[in-house]
Order: sequence, then structure tokens, then C-alpha cells
Amino acid sequence: MITEKLKTDRENYAGTVARAAEILKNGGTAAIPTETVYGLAASACDAEAVKKIFAAKGRPQDNPLIVHISNMEMLKRVACDIPESAIRCAEKFWPGPLTMIFKRTGYTADSVSAGLDTVAVRMPNHKTALDIIEKADLPLAAPSANTSGSPSPTTALHVQADLDGKIDAIVYDGECAVGVESTVISFCCEPPRILRPGAVTPEQLREIIPDVTVDKAVLSKPRDDERVASPGMKYKHYAPKTDCFLVEGESDAFAEFVNGQKNAVAVCFFEESDGIKIHKLIYGKKSDESTLAHELFAVLRKVDRSGADKAYIHAPSKKGVGLAVYNRLIRAAGFKVIKL
Repeated sequence: MITEKLKTDRENYAGTVARAAEILKNGGTAAIPTETVYGLAASACDAEAVKKIFAAKGRPQDNPLIVHISNMEMLKRVACDIPESAIRCAEKFWPGPLTMIFKRTGYTADSVSAGLDTVAVRMPNHKTALDIIEKADLPLAAPSANTSGSPSPTTALHVQADLDGKIDAIVYDGECAVGVESTVISFCCEPPRILRPGAVTPEQLREIIPDVTVDKAVLSKPRDDERVASPGMKYKHYAPKTDCFLVEGESDAFAEFVNGQKNAVAVCFFEESDGIKIHKLIYGKKSDESTLAHELFAVLRKVDRSGADKAYIHAPSKKGVGLAVYNRLIRAAGFKVIKL
């Protein structure tokens, strides 16, 4: 398969949107940018098109997909039993990095929901993504546009490295602003529950839903036989090929620990980088978790290019956006945590 490379500069923008929409309407796959990560899109209503997503990524069939929409009328096509609290969340956070789970209408293919009676939906805050969805007039199933289990793509070049020759098209449109996947909250339980953290934090959601809870699987591994309602919960995700360890502890202790390691790379905060004497990769400021989120997946890809046997990653705070970063890192490390 030859993967089309579609540019979004000014002279090509309208043609790129039209071509991507045409591919998707005809049952094809296209990697499209969003504010979180690049997504591998296909029509959520076409079971054969959805199969192509799973095949290109090598994704387990029991891992549900998120449906991307461009307007609230499209939400009514795919979901039902939408509570008032969810409408308030949409008013505040959509378009944006929040996915909400509702009962499904049956409009989308069964495989999108991995056999569940629910559907996960979000409205991305990215002009190109919204224009493509609107032009296609289709809800799009769109997991991250990477090989399943590897670091998510935050540039089109990341997508190209993983999926060139496996999908119909890649839309090239710069770097993703947020850098980690959307927050996922389920409204199919009482009280509503956060299944995956993201840039919309539990603290922000509690301003609308005071009793919202955080699923235990956010920081721990579900059972192998457990069915999950959200992507990113069950399998090892976001992982470089290099053996990774998440390290908890103060900066001085982290520096002392990693400086004693051989054939290793340290993934550290900007503020502590001067104390790291082995090969190091900086993934943002400890004092600003949004910088950690923005750089996270790019730095995990650099880990593999470092040539190190092992990577020791300094764990962020579990507050605010830091919870989303910690959630991705503990899965990238296969739940291997060193506490200093």
C-alpha cells in the first residue's frame, strides 16, 4: 500500500481536507492531527473500515475505540441517555481533550465498542480534525496513529515511522499541543468515573461533578480477564523497546541512583538535569506538568534512539495533569516502579 502524504499549508488545505474526507467516506484510513495525539481515523459506521484500524495498528480486538465528532447533533446519532452533567461538561470542555462514555445507539459498528453496549465520544479541539469530520459528515473512530503498545504519535513523522505503507493517508499538520490522550469519563455508572486521566483533570471535573471518582485501574493493572470500557486501561501501552523503570523519589535521590547505573539513560526534569551525569533526556519542568505531557511521547521515542539497555524515568506528581503523565509512564514501564 502506498500511503498518501497530505499537506495542510495554505495552498493545499482545502484539497487536503476534501481528500481525507473522501478516503474516509470510501472506507479508507487516514491519520489526522488532533490537539492530543495524531489519530488513525476510519468511519465509525463501517465495520470493514474499522477492521483496517485494528489491522494497521496490530491492536487487540477487545480494546474499544473513541468516536470523534464535530457537533452536538452528531453526538445524538451515536449516543443516548446523556445526562445533564455530561451536557455541562461538553459546554465547558468541548471541543477539547475530554472523552465521555454513554450508552450507544447502534449507529456505530459493534467493533468500535469492542462488544460493549457503550460508546466513547469526544469533540477534538483542532481545526483540521473538525473540518475533516464535518466534510466527511461521519463520526470517526480514531485511536492513536501508532503501532499498538508503542509511544503515541505527536507529529506526523511519528505516524510515518510506525504506519507508512499500512494506511491510506497521513495528514501532516505540525505538533500536537497537549501531547497525551484525552481524559476519559464514564457516565454509565453512578457516580461518574474517570477511566483515563488527561489534560482535563479530576479537579476540573469535580467543579461540575463533585462526586466523580477515579478508577483504580488508572494507577494499577486490570486483571487479564477483565473487560475494559476505555482505551489505555488494560494492555502495556506507550512503551519504547528499551526496558523502562519508573522511579519515585526526590531529585537528589534520583540523581544519586541513576548516576550509579551502567548502559542506562535517565529521563528527568529540567530543574534537576545538572545533577545527572549519565546520558539524560529532559521531558519538561517538574513545576509545570503540562510541559511533561507535551514532551512525554517524543522523549519516549528518543529513549530507543539512545542505545541504552535501560531507561530510568523520574515519576511526576500525581496531581493535575501529572496524573495523566504518571498513568502513561507506569504502563510504559510495564508497572515496574522503583521507590527510593
